[in-house]
Amino acid sequence: MRFTEVLAFAVRGVTANKLRSALTTLGIMIGVASVILLIAVGNGASQSVQQSIAGLGTNVLTVSPQRAQAGSSTKPLTTADAKALADPVEAPAVKSASPVTSTSATAAHGSVSYSISQFLGTDPAYFGTTNSSVAQGALFSADDLAQGRKVVVIGATVATQLFPTGSPVGESILVNNIPFTVVGVLATKGSSGLQDADDTAVAPLSTVQNALTGYGSLSQIVVQATSADTISDAQAQVTTILDGRHKVGFGQQADYRILSQEQLLTARTATTDTFTVLLASVAAISLLVGGIGVTNIMLVTVTERIREIGIRKAVGARRGAILGQFLLEATMLSLFGGALGVAVGFIGARFTIAGITPVIVPSSVLLAFAVSALIGLFFGSYPASRAARLRPIEALRHE
Repeated sequence: MRFTEVLAFAVRGVTANKLRSALTTLGIMIGVASVILLIAVGNGASQSVQQSIAGLGTNVLTVSPQRAQAGSSTKPLTTADAKALADPVEAPAVKSASPVTSTSATAAHGSVSYSISQFLGTDPAYFGTTNSSVAQGALFSADDLAQGRKVVVIGATVATQLFPTGSPVGESILVNNIPFTVVGVLATKGSSGLQDADDTAVAPLSTVQNALTGYGSLSQIVVQATSADTISDAQAQVTTILDGRHKVGFGQQADYRILSQEQLLTARTATTDTFTVLLASVAAISLLVGGIGVTNIMLVTVTERIREIGIRKAVGARRGAILGQFLLEATMLSLFGGALGVAVGFIGARFTIAGITPVIVPSSVLLAFAVSALIGLFFGSYPASRAARLRPIEALRHE
């Protein structure tokens, strides 16, 4: 029997029960679309993290507190530490060192209230170090810091939430019931999906410590090296200064840690890669379930068509033709479902999912489609071989 005849029988078998075939392809479609979309979400999150970290520049170090080992003294990071790190004599490779304290706060304007995830207190140099610019208004000044004025620069998300229609510059907001004047709105930085970089507000450190956090330890110190080439020298000088100030002896674990942008990027990328693998694993399970559905439907199809198989074998159809027909039917269902899944995946990637813009990975599309074809062959092989092994006499006697 020629291949075209086997193919014709397979097409006729698939279209004989349209609803059953549609439901089978639906399972494969969901599995393939899930693989493509979830990998795209993970890839989009990874790229967003890389862009947000790279946006800070390649010459930035972040010093944050860390629990020291047992038996060692622990000292908080202070503004005095930040001033020491900015000493041009002790740290010639350091351009600036900005003390940062962070807290969450509730801001209100009129009848609108919004919870700001990051309310930062720092100095004006922080904006240059982190490549933060204003879209409206201006940044606060060194005089604002010295005088402890209650002024604030808000992120784009905060501006949208509190001032959906008008301009926030010059307006007064209540931050934990304390009045602040909005002097500027930061340019949009976007979201990584895990954290919205625009959901922030920045005020003078003296004001935030006096009104909100108290004069305790700092959340971090953001250090800017003189250039990307001096980042290693800057890190060594920062370590030497802080070890001396915090009395960290030789071989002892420091009560602080220093992360460069490269180290931070590596850590974040590893996290998003793990996240992507977990998402892909979940999607692969749904694809496996779709394959089991193919087996189930094909077994039902073989059972329903036993007499047809017996008649065909009685008139001379070979075992290979019967086997090929049912394998083709299973593969056609899988391929059609795979093609629909690819289409759904591309359409779904045009939308933002959980704050993340999906980025399609071409290899995931090819892999998902290839797996859908293999599913048809693998999960259809048992029903097909069962049909091919039927004896004509037994098949014709089947009721």
